[in-house]
Amino acid sequence: MDNSVELTIIAPMANSGSKKAAKTVGRYVDPHARGRVTAKKEHSHDHSPHWFGWVLLDLMLFGVLVITLNYLQVLPGSTSSWYLVVGLASLFGAFYLATRYR
Repeated sequence: MDNSVELTIIAPMANSGSKKAAKTVGRYVDPHARGRVTAKKEHSHDHSPHWFGWVLLDLMLFGVLVITLNYLQVLPGSTSSWYLVVGLASLFGAFYLATRYR
């Protein structure tokens, strides 16, 4: 009989990432030292004037009031499509200002 020995070939082990990660496990490392800090943004000082919000609200309320009064036929000249146009223009102007408010 033949005395043959079976040899198994073992593949080399894969490297496990960087050695830097192994050195910092379990220890506190300052984020600045690791370079993991996002630079802070400058706070801008350009705010809307104090009257801006009031104009926005006034336009919105005016638009709703004109459309409602036109619907109720309280405005002079009976029901008119021009009152609807003025009310909608006022509302669109208010929504435009709302997008610019800071």
